[in-house]
Amino acid sequence: MMPEQAQLLTQIMALEFTAVDLNLYLDTHPDDQRALMDYNSTVQELAILKDQYQRRYGPLTNFGYAPSQYPWAWVNDPWPWEVSF
Repeated sequence: MMPEQAQLLTQIMALEFTAVDLNLYLDTHPDDQRALMDYNSTVQELAILKDQYQRRYGPLTNFGYAPSQYPWAWVNDPWPWEVSF
């Protein structure tokens, strides 16, 4: 895996963690407007980075969550969960 690809994947993983953490917090604090703004900002940034990653390196997930260029790219190695950091 190229260093640029690993760096982008690391950023995506960090934002996914942040989104999950904020989601859990908002489940118990639904009126926290600042947390909601942080969540929405995180989700927006995450969508941008996932789109960049998938355009450059192929799908992060399958079953209709990401388009694939020709040829079919889902089987390319390494798969996101096989990356060692």
